[in-house]
Amino acid sequence: MTVVSVLHRADGAPVPTSFRRGAFGRNDPFAQHREIAWEGPDAMAAGRISFIGELDIPSFPHIETIVVVEGALTLEVSGKPPLVFGPQQGAVIGSGTALRIRAESRTIVAFCAAASAAPTKSGLFPLRADANFKPSSSLPAEVLLGPAPECRSDNVFTDDSAQYQAGTWDSTPYHRIVRPHRQNEFMYLLAGSVRFAAPDGSVLTLAAGDALFVPMGAPIGWESSDRVAKFYVVQAVQAPIERD
Repeated sequence: MTVVSVLHRADGAPVPTSFRRGAFGRNDPFAQHREIAWEGPDAMAAGRISFIGELDIPSFPHIETIVVVEGALTLEVSGKPPLVFGPQQGAVIGSGTALRIRAESRTIVAFCAAASAAPTKSGLFPLRADANFKPSSSLPAEVLLGPAPECRSDNVFTDDSAQYQAGTWDSTPYHRIVRPHRQNEFMYLLAGSVRFAAPDGSVLTLAAGDALFVPMGAPIGWESSDRVAKFYVVQAVQAPIERD
């Protein structure tokens, strides 16, 4: 199955995804630490970062959602108390944010980054598993193979220029046909498990603590038998943006 890029397995098992070392733009503060699994013409990338040390960043050059999968990461915005993120915790860094990033020991994060030609939101926005959930739209009946699920979401970050949204989502169990994915999506599973089906009939099962990325248009099905919760990033495909 190749439509899903598995970024991390909670049990430490090797992932089938190929990564390449590289920067996301010329001013990427994580340039020496970043491994990219997927990068599209819509100025978005997903992968993992292995980091130890300290970075002082006067203006973060892009939007980035990070979720810690190993170790601990301290993020500090001027004038506010430092925030420490451990495994299964994360945050969105808005483009233009001035902050300090520290890791006392080797820390691994899964990331989803996007360029923005005209950023509309800066700052640091923590992602919360105990989110302020509100009802959100379910799925159309024609794609379901069973009852419609009850879905909830808590969107904590939106940048209109990049068409980038991030937050927390959960749902009751449901089964969906294989269909083209409607947008680029990064997921970090907080609870439950999902069986992702490919057109060739192969199935990939991911569970709490696993991170993945699905590009827009990738044919994929979904089947869950218990409540699933996840951190998410979604972005509609757009014209390429030149990154600094």
